[in-house]
Amino acid sequence: MKKLVLLAALTALSACSQKTEESKDAAGATPTETAAPAPAAPAGTAPGNYDVKMADGTVGSTVINADGTYTDTDPTGKVVKKGKFAHKDGKDCFDPDGDEAEECWSLSPVAADGSFTATNPEGTKVTVTPKKS
Repeated sequence: MKKLVLLAALTALSACSQKTEESKDAAGATPTETAAPAPAAPAGTAPGNYDVKMADGTVGSTVINADGTYTDTDPTGKVVKKGKFAHKDGKDCFDPDGDEAEECWSLSPVAADGSFTATNPEGTKVTVTPKKS
């Protein structure tokens, strides 16, 4: 469950970050550069690397790739889930490889520091923060 929470939180964070990046790109880019958004970000969710903090304080990470895939790692760096990522109906959705069902997370507004919370259908909340480069 922590794995899924981590993934969802990171996805939520990326959604907030993409809107800011698109605004910056649109201001200084030519129409050709902005005409073809990445497949993983149809509704504004940005590919990237995110820290996901669980309620117990542990922190894992989620990487959302431009090709619409994701990878979740636990606090020790072990890959715990991989699969497909999409933004649907205002939520970040993770569909893990294998038989596990897709789970979509609701996102809070983004804070000044770029962080946000993601909440799964069961009510589990995680805090998602973009990793600094």
